[in-house]
Amino acid sequence: MMSKFSAYNFKGQKALVRVDFNVPLNDQCEITDDSRMKATIPTINKILNDGGSVILMSHLGRPKEGPSDEYSLKHLVHHLSELLNQSAVGSQQSAVGSQQSAVGSQQSAVGSQQSAVGNQQPVTVLFANDCIGEQAYLTAKMMRPGEVLLLENLRFHKEEEKGDPGFAEKLSKLGDVWVNDAFGTAHRAHASTAVIARFFPVEKRMFGLLMEKEVANAEKVLHNAEKPFVAIIGGAKVSDKILIIENLLNTATDIIIGGGMAYTFIKAEGGDIGSSLCEDDRVGIALEIMRKAEAKGVCIHLPSDSIIADKFAADAMTSDAPSNNIPDDWMGLDIGPNACEQFCNVIKRSKTILWNGPMGVFEMHNFQHGTKAVATAIAAATQKGSFSLVGGGDSVSAVNQFGFADKVSYISTGGGAMLEYFEGKKLPGISAVEGDNR
Repeated sequence: MMSKFSAYNFKGQKALVRVDFNVPLNDQCEITDDSRMKATIPTINKILNDGGSVILMSHLGRPKEGPSDEYSLKHLVHHLSELLNQSAVGSQQSAVGSQQSAVGSQQSAVGSQQSAVGNQQPVTVLFANDCIGEQAYLTAKMMRPGEVLLLENLRFHKEEEKGDPGFAEKLSKLGDVWVNDAFGTAHRAHASTAVIARFFPVEKRMFGLLMEKEVANAEKVLHNAEKPFVAIIGGAKVSDKILIIENLLNTATDIIIGGGMAYTFIKAEGGDIGSSLCEDDRVGIALEIMRKAEAKGVCIHLPSDSIIADKFAADAMTSDAPSNNIPDDWMGLDIGPNACEQFCNVIKRSKTILWNGPMGVFEMHNFQHGTKAVATAIAAATQKGSFSLVGGGDSVSAVNQFGFADKVSYISTGGGAMLEYFEGKKLPGISAVEGDNR
């Protein structure tokens, strides 16, 4: 069945698209990871190819004091233009030129790299120095089919995060149809991600292609997982993952727990964990989770051994020890070789794999082996036909760092959103589109 977005004809329509362009920038305001931008290009292209125009709205970072150059989306314009025009380039690439557009006296000229292939028109990317107001409205009104307008950072207005209806209504006046393609912000009831939906009729609000894929893949794991189903949960704190683990007890056959959070569980079993990270106030909950798992027939796997260090540093002295017998003043910073083998065996026999969170401090070379071993095992299982979903900032970073991005079934762009989805929560950005039909 064709999706609502795919079936919709955007010809002559101005599509107001919420994207997640919250990309990392270096000190020179250069993009260091454009994966979130790339992920939404198919949605933009579908609208443009139909003969519509696209108005993009996003946040960037957490600006505290209103507008600032550091968090301006103007730094994304040139690269967005390159991505859109590269995506239009087939095997017969023709000339690449550049065009500048200047809108209003307050807007500086924005370079827009363009390419033309046969009759394919180059994509012009405009920029508005605010997301509401006269310039934004005028620019949107004057847009022609095939053009893209990037609005300034939504969070320059405090009303965005407050979910202010008046602000949402002002945004809604920019477009004829609202498309939510920002899964990474779907767990926020912000003006542009949820509240804005009330100002569009049901037939004129929909998911973009990225959002459709995110929801479909999450649903496949959460409700239609082929067994055995292993959930690999890592990271620093049990408190961040309690709800997801409890919800997964209803569907998973195995739950692997690694990273700093594993030591709270090991301490709950009476183990000696040295100076390893531990949330003492969560020891009782960890013990309760293990009892629930046993009652439900879910096997929880904790690391049998650990790579330990005498301090939290890249140049620390290292050794290995049983995870439940770590010497005083030493801390576990990665899973050990036995745990790697133990975890990888579970992964390789699983038909469905969910991974959220690293097995250790993989940013430091001495403590990345466990996370890399898990990534390798997931890739191997996927190659043999298992379905693998990777989500959460650190897990995605690890997959990319170790070169496995194209060797897993799906990589989610939404960290917090994916986490809350697997906790069983209803996400405002999804409910706003689906309404009562969910």
